[in-house]
Amino acid sequence: MENGIHLKQATLDGKLIGYHSKTMFYVQVGKGCKASYKNVASFEGNLYGAVMHYSGINIGNGYKKRLFAPSMNKPTLAKDKSF
Repeated sequence: MENGIHLKQATLDGKLIGYHSKTMFYVQVGKGCKASYKNVASFEGNLYGAVMHYSGINIGNGYKKRLFAPSMNKPTLAKDKSF
């Protein structure tokens, strides 16, 4: 009997990332140094789609963005800011 969870791995910025088909990836955007991030998109088990969405966001004038996976040991996978 198969439970529908598949293990996957990918390389992001030279780091090997292991995840499964139920891992949630969030693309988040915030404004200012001390401001919190807000989710703009979420992807379940689709790291490629999350990275493509993250790469397509243009930031400027004090905005920041990050690729976040809360279930991982180091949840911030990518981060960029414009200050």
